[in-house]
Amino acid sequence: MLDRRAELSAILDGSAAYVPVPDDPRETALLRDALAVGEPIGDDISLVITTSGTTGTPKGAQHTPATLVASAQATTERLGGPGNWLLALAPHHIAGLQVLLRALASGHTPAVLDVTDGFDPDAFARALDALDGPRRYTSLVPTQLIKVLDSPSATTALANSDGLLVGGAATPPALLRRAVDAGIPIIRTYGMSETAGGCVYDGVPLNGVRIRIDDPNPEGVGRVILGGPMIAHGYRNRPDHPAFADPSWFRTDDLGTVDDDGVLSIVGRADEAITSGGLTIVPQVVEAVILDDPAVRECAVVGLPDDRLGEKVVAFVVTSDSVPLDVDRIRGAVTDRFDRYAAPRDVIELDALPTRGPGKIDRRALRARFT
Repeated sequence: MLDRRAELSAILDGSAAYVPVPDDPRETALLRDALAVGEPIGDDISLVITTSGTTGTPKGAQHTPATLVASAQATTERLGGPGNWLLALAPHHIAGLQVLLRALASGHTPAVLDVTDGFDPDAFARALDALDGPRRYTSLVPTQLIKVLDSPSATTALANSDGLLVGGAATPPALLRRAVDAGIPIIRTYGMSETAGGCVYDGVPLNGVRIRIDDPNPEGVGRVILGGPMIAHGYRNRPDHPAFADPSWFRTDDLGTVDDDGVLSIVGRADEAITSGGLTIVPQVVEAVILDDPAVRECAVVGLPDDRLGEKVVAFVVTSDSVPLDVDRIRGAVTDRFDRYAAPRDVIELDALPTRGPGKIDRRALRARFT
């Protein structure tokens, strides 16, 4: 990726427009066709970055040098100053690409960890220890952080860094506690391709970011709407998309609340809610309860077809091997918190959860496999 430094610099100075693509030839061909690579584009657009593809063919969020620089500067301010970055994520997603762009914007040459054959925590430790710069930063997804915490050398290296951004998927509370106890300077990020990456850190918006909750229910839960200088200029070749109906705001698919101090909490996604027996269940809130169980390392809750209920709640778990998995204990914990309607009808143990994009759980793959 560093042999493409000229292209990366062009993204920041606006001298050309690029669409980062993965190594997979079929996916690359799909994106080239869907995003009309080679066709005219606005003079101010320097980057078209694909979304994680929750609902089918990924869309392309259009960014300018101004939106990308605004994101990089706001991140640098929040982290405490400019520094160098180690890339351990796929560079064709916004989280990985921003690692490279932030380093270049700060005048540094980023380091790149080869993750083609998977994430090696010991190689990560060596790369992080060798990273030069006045401050040292990196970004991971939760599944990588789990591997780091299982490696003494990687844990020590990360604890000696100046900041770890964790995003792409929600960080389980137990994993967060392990990282904090290990002395890792962890920051949970919330953002997406349309916001040039993370724009809310530990629930607090970066400088310039605005948050609005549309149509809140009595508990204050509603759709999250984001604004600010890092918001994309719509989608490539989709000028009428409702997410950008107001060009100064981006309408997300996430449900959340904002407390009196302006802290954002994400509850779940509007398009992932389960309807079971006429009642609505948000998977992420059930997952949070299940992840508190000592036997559970990772968890995904989905709705599968059911003749009687319409959909039934099913929990897929990866065990921690610390204590035996007790399905009744899991069901009881969810029932105590939300009542019986939210408790999983089935608990299915897997070796690993399927993911897509930058570490997000692929619920669609789970539904397809087990329906």
